[in-house]
Amino acid sequence: MRRRCPECDHWEPAGAPGCPRCARTVDAIVEEGWRAFLEREFGTSDPPDERLIAEMVVDEPDKHPWRVVDAAYDRLTCPECGGRLSRGPAGCGPCDLANGFRYTAIEIDRPDVPPGNEHALRVNVAVTRRPSGVSASEVLLRRLSLPVLIEGGLPTRAQAQATKALANGGATEAELAAVIYREWGDH
Repeated sequence: MRRRCPECDHWEPAGAPGCPRCARTVDAIVEEGWRAFLEREFGTSDPPDERLIAEMVVDEPDKHPWRVVDAAYDRLTCPECGGRLSRGPAGCGPCDLANGFRYTAIEIDRPDVPPGNEHALRVNVAVTRRPSGVSASEVLLRRLSLPVLIEGGLPTRAQAQATKALANGGATEAELAAVIYREWGDH
């Protein structure tokens, strides 16, 4: 069920990355996958050396769900920019490389969502968590889409293309939000 963020008044977490509360909510999508992975594989959500586990995960990103891979990168430091690996500014070599490798990870649709929802959620989360190197209109479209995708909604191809065309054509935030929250369905 959709709710408004008390800090920015967007539908949560559409205020990310600018709103700290919404940004934490987006990060929690990834973090929940990491904690579940640790419980499943190691019997605890707090193993002694998460960094070592993260290094093993990113060595084989194609063997793990995307949330696990993204969370593993969060636990590693970029040797060039000093930030979280894969989330540094566009043009940071190690972060750009890691950002590309993240897309080899496994996508498994959640129960009771249309096929492709997890892919859409993954892309929107990735853009929202690393907005550098992406146009402002693309970041706006991706972050506004998050509430619908989290709830299990998925636009049709025609709806997604029309909405992207609006964003590329300079639609305002209010215009895009109206289309996304009205035409993509009330989920």
